Amino acid sequence: MVLYVMIAAGTAALAALVETAPAGGGTGYREVRGSRRQVRNGLCLFTVFIVLFALSACRMNVGNDYAKYVEFMHLIACGAYEYVPTEAGFNLLVAAVYRLAGGENFLLVFAVFAFFTLWLFLKAMYEQSDSFGWSFFLFMAFGFYFSTFNTVRYYLALALALYSIKYVLKGEWGKFILLVLLGSLFHKSMLVAIPLYFLASLAWKKWQMGLMALFCTTFFFLQDFYLKAVVFLYPSYEDTEYLEGGISWFNILRCLGVLVFSLLYFKQAVEGSRRNRFYFFCNLGALVLYTCCSFLPIITRIGYYLNVTQILFIPAVLAKIGDKRQRRFWSAAIGLAAAGYFVLYLLRAGNDGIRVLPYQTFMFHDMVPILSDVN
Repeated sequence: MVLYVMIAAGTAALAALVETAPAGGGTGYREVRGSRRQVRNGLCLFTVFIVLFALSACRMNVGNDYAKYVEFMHLIACGAYEYVPTEAGFNLLVAAVYRLAGGENFLLVFAVFAFFTLWLFLKAMYEQSDSFGWSFFLFMAFGFYFSTFNTVRYYLALALALYSIKYVLKGEWGKFILLVLLGSLFHKSMLVAIPLYFLASLAWKKWQMGLMALFCTTFFFLQDFYLKAVVFLYPSYEDTEYLEGGISWFNILRCLGVLVFSLLYFKQAVEGSRRNRFYFFCNLGALVLYTCCSFLPIITRIGYYLNVTQILFIPAVLAKIGDKRQRRFWSAAIGLAAAGYFVLYLLRAGNDGIRVLPYQTFMFHDMVPILSDVN
C-alpha cells in the first residue's frame, strides 16, 4: 500500500508540472509553444509513463484474474481456442507475441497491454483536458490506473473509448466507429460506446428526457429480457456467478457528487459548451445505469465507459469558475474528496474481485500454478 501511495503522489506531482492550453476552444491536439515548456512537459510525461509502465509490466500474480489470463494464454499457445472465451484481437496478439518471443512469455503480453493502455490514457488526458495535472490526479485517485491490473482487455478498450471521445465531439463519427470496432476486438463491451456516446452527444430537450425516463422504467419490469440479451452477447456468463448483479454505491455517490457540482455552475460551465454537456450527460447516464440496471452482470464495466469522463469533466468545470475564492474552495474540496476516495480504494484493494494488493513482481516471486498445471 505504501508503494502505491508513493507512486500516486510522485507521479501526480510530476503531472502537475505539465502545462497545456485550455481545451475549451477545441478538442484536438494542442501544441504548447515555448521550447522550455515543451521540454519540461516531455520529460514529465515520459517519467510518469515509465514509472507507471514499469510498475504494471513488472507485476506478478497481481490482479483478480491474473492467473486466469495466464491460463487463457497457455490455451491459445496450445491451439485450444474452443476453451478460450476471449476475443479475436486478444487471441491474435497473444499468438503473435508468443511466436516473436519464441515461447510462452505471458509477462511480455501483460507489458504490451500496459504500454498501449497507459499511452492511450495519457494521450487522451493531455490532448483533451483543461488541466492535465488535475485529470491525472483524478485518474490515480479514482483507481483507474490500479484497476488496469485487472481485466487488461477491458481497460485497453476503456482507454480507447476515452481517446475516441474527441472524434465524437468533432462529429467525426467514422473515425470514432473505427476505434470502437478496433477496441471491440479486445473486449466486445466497447460496442456499447456507440449508442451511449451518441445519446450523450445529443442536445436533449425536456420532453425527450421525459421519454427516456419512461423507457428507463422498463429496466424494473423487463429484467428477464435484459438478462437474456446479456447472455446472448456473453454466452460464457450463463449459469455462472457473473449473472449476479449488485448496487455499486461508490460509483453512484461519485456520479451524484460530480453532477451536483456541475449543476451549481451549469449555466457558466455546461449549458453553452457542447463538450461539457456531453460529459454531463455521460455522468447522468452512468447514474441511471448504476441505479436502474444494478441487476445486470458487471454493470460497472458498462458504466465506466460513461463515468471515466469525470477525469475530464471536473477540470473543465473548475476552469469555468470565474470567482477565484470559489475555484480555490472547490479545488480543495474535490482534492480532499478524491484523496479520501483513493484511501478507501486502497483499503479494499486486497479484497476478492480487486486483488491489486499485495504487490508482487517477477523479480522476487514465482507464478502461482494455473489450472493446466494442476490438471
